Amino acid sequence: MSEEKKDFIVKDRRIFSQDAEQKQDVDEKPETDAAQAADRESARRVSQEQPTGEKHEEELQLPEINFPTFVASLNASALVHLGVIDDPATGMKSKNLPMAKQTIDILSLLQQKTEGNLTKEETDMLKNILYDLRITYVKEKE
Repeated sequence: MSEEKKDFIVKDRRIFSQDAEQKQDVDEKPETDAAQAADRESARRVSQEQPTGEKHEEELQLPEINFPTFVASLNASALVHLGVIDDPATGMKSKNLPMAKQTIDILSLLQQKTEGNLTKEETDMLKNILYDLRITYVKEKE
């Protein structure tokens, strides 16, 4: 058979295997210059995105990620697009009704796809948020 050209190399950089045993022999092949440059660029972007220092981490206390906080986040996004609350990026209110409609549609899709899988509180929360957003959308559209 003819030798095929390899476009990329898969390299496992984990220290531990799936069995949580420390790897003893890691088969490393030399990377191409392009792959090394891509790794350096990726590491640079990640280091710029991640906050450094304990003080900065304390300032960025985010809420627990769960269904209610996800729905509340989408609700806040829709309210920004409806012009009800200030855009956090600009500090000003502005309307973007197509984006508001899309966010409302996403929440509606979530309601349909999660039917029967949510607690009563989650179901009621989603139902009430959708009702309020739809009413506000209709008022803003007029």
